[in-house]
Amino acid sequence: QLQLVESGGGLVQPGESLRISCAASGAASGFTFNYYAIAWFRQAPGKEREGVSCISRTGGRTNYADSVKGRFTISRDNAKNTVYLQMNSLKPEDTAVYYCAAVFDFTQAMCVLTKGSFATWGQGTQVTVSS
Repeated sequence: QLQLVESGGGLVQPGESLRISCAASGAASGFTFNYYAIAWFRQAPGKEREGVSCISRTGGRTNYADSVKGRFTISRDNAKNTVYLQMNSLKPEDTAVYYCAAVFDFTQAMCVLTKGSFATWGQGTQVTVSS
């Protein structure tokens, strides 16, 4: 089955930038990474898990939560089986564990931030924004 591993989290000060990665591996024979839509979610202590950004399987469609629009950029490199989330102008309220999630995309344009839509999740990477 598909496996996802997040990396790149850490401690940064408000206003700084960070790029986190989601690397996919172990896909079943006959399946390739570019057939999966990917999304980033985050969860802060005591808070509900929320969608942050998504990207369609080809990268042609992206979406962002209102709270991160203009600051975060999602991208993917299908040759490297990796999705990135570039986070700029980070705020303390961005502090959370960030998870990536994947779902096989048979629509060719899937880009949603609904957690129930995703079957495979990574272990998460901690992002802390604090002075």
